[in-house]
Amino acid sequence: MDTTNSSGKIIGALLAGAAIGGVLGILFAPDKGSETRKKIAGTTDDLSKSLKDKFNVLLEEAKAEFEAASKKTSEFATNGRGK
Repeated sequence: MDTTNSSGKIIGALLAGAAIGGVLGILFAPDKGSETRKKIAGTTDDLSKSLKDKFNVLLEEAKAEFEAASKKTSEFATNGRGK
């Protein structure tokens, strides 16, 4: 369980770094202001979709882990009553 949390932090940091790098690259590009704003708007839309997808995957994983823990707890309680 500890490695899942650590992996999530690493992936989050990589996504944040990529987003910051992309925005800085766009801001320092030699384009007109209107073109730069269009690029930033497109980048944020793509990033937003990517983060939504990642969040949904993490949410499904958390649900699965909760269900497994709930099942184990129920089995433990059932086995404990029998003894």
